[in-house]
Amino acid sequence: MRNFIKQTFASLIGSLLGLFIFGGISTVGFFLLVFAAASSDSGPKVKDSSMLVFDLSTQITDGKPDSGLVLQQALSGNYRKQMTLRSVLDALEKARTDKQIVGVYLDARDASGAGSAGFATLKEIRQALAKFRDSGKKVVAYGVGWGEKEYYLSSVANTVMVNPYGGMEINGFSSQPMFLAGALEKFGVGVQIVRVGKFKGAVEPLVLKQLSPENREQIQTLLNDLWGEWRGTVGKSRKMTPQQLQTIADTKGLLEPDEAKTNRLVDKVAYFDEVVTELKEFTKTDSKEKSFKQIDIDEYAQIADKSLSKRSSENKIAVVYAEGGIVNGNGDAGEVGGTRFAKIFRRLRQDKDVKAVVLRVNSPGGSATASEIIQREIKLTRDVKPVVVSMGDTAASGGYWIAVDSNRIFAEPNTITGSIGVFGSIPNIQKLANDNGITWDSVKTGKYADIGTTTRPQSQAELAIFQNSVNRIYNKFLEKVAKGRNLPQAKVAEIAQGRVWSGKTAKDIGLVDEIGGLDAAIEYAATEAKLGEKWQLQEYPKASSFSERFFGKASEETQTIFKSSKNKNILESNHPLTVEFKKLKAEIAAVQNMNDPSGVYARLPFNLIIE
Repeated sequence: MRNFIKQTFASLIGSLLGLFIFGGISTVGFFLLVFAAASSDSGPKVKDSSMLVFDLSTQITDGKPDSGLVLQQALSGNYRKQMTLRSVLDALEKARTDKQIVGVYLDARDASGAGSAGFATLKEIRQALAKFRDSGKKVVAYGVGWGEKEYYLSSVANTVMVNPYGGMEINGFSSQPMFLAGALEKFGVGVQIVRVGKFKGAVEPLVLKQLSPENREQIQTLLNDLWGEWRGTVGKSRKMTPQQLQTIADTKGLLEPDEAKTNRLVDKVAYFDEVVTELKEFTKTDSKEKSFKQIDIDEYAQIADKSLSKRSSENKIAVVYAEGGIVNGNGDAGEVGGTRFAKIFRRLRQDKDVKAVVLRVNSPGGSATASEIIQREIKLTRDVKPVVVSMGDTAASGGYWIAVDSNRIFAEPNTITGSIGVFGSIPNIQKLANDNGITWDSVKTGKYADIGTTTRPQSQAELAIFQNSVNRIYNKFLEKVAKGRNLPQAKVAEIAQGRVWSGKTAKDIGLVDEIGGLDAAIEYAATEAKLGEKWQLQEYPKASSFSERFFGKASEETQTIFKSSKNKNILESNHPLTVEFKKLKAEIAAVQNMNDPSGVYARLPFNLIIE
């Protein structure tokens, strides 16, 4: 036994040493890396007349990224800079009054990361940038290939510049849902659907080969609302009418740099070195220096965070980030686990220092059971302290379910919400199995003992049982919305039907109280709790402070050591075929994450992607 332990231990040590040698990093180097991360607590320094650099490829999330996932991405070479929306907003607000910061430089040379944030998130950042610009400081944006998302954010700048060999895509919004029914049919997989709501498009990819008229109508209406907001917002900054932007979209679509300048979408056509020279002059940087005086926004956010952390109070406002699909149980990183989030709200309800709660929802929904588990704890919490909801990019179906019992709901005009409807899907692989020589037989003690089996289609009587369950949950959903929003149930039934709405329209029909972002929701919560200025934020779910400090700061250094261009993940490619593969992967992941114990779901159409 002793030899076995010795050999096992030696093997383990050998494996670890081999890993470090193979990866090109020694044990000493590893500990130096840890030490470097820990010793960097002195923090970044800001030079006088510096530009705050905001790389638009930064991934913006609501909650703090999972530290383990960050390390995994770093080791695989797929790490992208990540920041929370809260950090970005705080950094921009501090920079607005910081005499050492003279402007913001929006670096859109590799702006593909902006696609990860939805328009509601970009709206909040854009408003913060506008406030910064209106203080008299300068905002400069430079890009190569502008898309609508990157340009939506960057058009707020005083000066917008594009590379001479770049371009701009202004052609409107589109959505191309992927349908799996033909593939399932080809492989012999059958799917039977039970649902309520003529607009519940979540099931259509499994049973149809194209959009139903109802689903086409709701997506068209949603896109019209979002595109209208885009044209109004961008047009105001660029002193253009919405119709002028529509004409460009309909007649140009893709603009060359000179065309973009002629159409007043950009101010200058310039190479990057020319931009650097201009920013050197603006920041009073010696011409011999390699670049202008600057500080990255993620580094500056550390300064902003330390400044805000000085605001100490026993009164806490808890911000809970419900980001991702809603699943039963604890859920993984990037998911809203019913059990885990219910526990968070129970603790916050019992914590006397927490005076109010802001629930930030960025979820397409998911498990009806998990949604109800969370919603119950939110209702109980509201009975003892204010609960305010801030809707992010998406707060639909189960994401709306958990919001209805709050004191007030805030959304951006381009938030995707509603989708009040439920469905269940029952697949069967009988034909697929039979075609490959697999058969089943059954022995049971009751007529419905094998209900829900995937080995055969469900009978009409079995489907009726499932339909009754879906109807019951749908009616409960309607009751919750009617009571929580103080609306007649008949009106809720009319605007429900699984239909998706923009935040602007949702406010008009009573599903949302106020147009505003996360900051507005926090301020309202403080007012409701009568806290004045005597409060401090706490964010949930909480992350380990050590793992945050180590993984967050060391990830880019680790990436540099382990990354090899030859091993670049194919999923990082922006090739059109790869983009479609990513969509398929996302659809499959959505199916895999369906774990409701009753098999009933309140979820947005599988993956509503706006391009």
